[in-house]
Amino acid sequence: MARLVVSPENKIRFEKAVSLAVEHFKQAEGCHSFALDAVIENEGEYVLLVRWDSVEAHMETFRQSEGFAAWRSLVSEFFIAPPAVVHTRTVIDGF
Repeated sequence: MARLVVSPENKIRFEKAVSLAVEHFKQAEGCHSFALDAVIENEGEYVLLVRWDSVEAHMETFRQSEGFAAWRSLVSEFFIAPPAVVHTRTVIDGF
C-alpha cells in the first residue's frame, strides 16, 4: 500500500499517467491486483493498493524490472512528497 500525494491541479494528468502504468503491473511477476483510490477528504492524495505474492516480488523482482522504471517515468514528476509505502498481510478476511 502506498500513500501518494500530488498537486490537486495535476490530478487529472496523474490519473491518466497511472492508467497508462497499469499494464506494467499486470505483466509484473507476482502481481495480482492494482487499484488507485482517491482520498475523499484530501484532494490530491491517493492510496495505491497493489497485491503481490511477497515483499520480495515487489521490492526485488519488480523494483529491478523495466516495468518499475516505466512506472516511475510515468508518475514521479507528479509527486509533491515521497510515496509512503508499507507492506501488509491479511490477518482477517471478513467478507
